[in-house]
Amino acid sequence: MTIKNRQQLLAVVAIAVVALFAGDKLVFTPLVGSYRKRAQRIADLRQQVTQGDQLLLRERTIRGRWEYMQTNTLPNNASLCEQQLFQAVDLWSQWSRIGITAITPQWKRDADDFITLECRVDALGNLPAVSRFLYEIERDPQALKIESVEISSRDTSGQLLSLGLQFSGLVLTPPAQ
Repeated sequence: MTIKNRQQLLAVVAIAVVALFAGDKLVFTPLVGSYRKRAQRIADLRQQVTQGDQLLLRERTIRGRWEYMQTNTLPNNASLCEQQLFQAVDLWSQWSRIGITAITPQWKRDADDFITLECRVDALGNLPAVSRFLYEIERDPQALKIESVEISSRDTSGQLLSLGLQFSGLVLTPPAQ
């Protein structure tokens, strides 16, 4: 093989390598990337369709639960709401035989469509009374959420416990028309 043919062969191979490199960087890699993005988008859409189908199948249950929650929210009247909450705390304390030492309500407006009534309850009792009190709060159908619970011993034997409980009640406010 002569030098001229060898140079031509090397030039052709070099041009082919550059063309392959350019083809890889300009055509093949972007096509593979767009294919992967499209495949991921299709998988995401299929997942969303599956979730939508599941929601449609559970629509009656979800709507029933939402209606139940709406009917068990606290009333939209501040004094009536506090009265209802105080009566509930009194009832829970009677059932659990716990002694209430303080109740501190506080209103919070977090959004336009709901208000929360945060309430701090301090109480004294033994372990069964404290656990029964917490059980009664959780079992109550009102729209209440326990935010924090603090239990500490008031004596050396641990028989008398102090309970610091903070919970919030939901008040739905209908939008002004």
